[in-house]
Amino acid sequence: MTTLSIFRKVAVAEGISYLLLLFVAMPLKYWAGMPLFVKYTGWAHGLLFVLYIVILIMAWQEYKWKFSKTAMIGAASLLPFAPFIVDKKLKEEN
Repeated sequence: MTTLSIFRKVAVAEGISYLLLLFVAMPLKYWAGMPLFVKYTGWAHGLLFVLYIVILIMAWQEYKWKFSKTAMIGAASLLPFAPFIVDKKLKEEN
């Protein structure tokens, strides 16, 4: 398994966890008074975000990406749906 394939899997998982946090856990917390969902979804998303950044740095070094490409991919983790676009672009490159 390559660093890139691992990164792509983590990117998709991070994207899913972000969407769950924003569109499921947060509404449950504020509209249904169920804050526990945010606690666990947020914890999982945080772990996946850290993995995303660590593996992104590993891929940057291994594949000799330009800093600008790496920064754009890193910034994508902050936007809903963007990790899925990153996954698609990286898949097309290989």
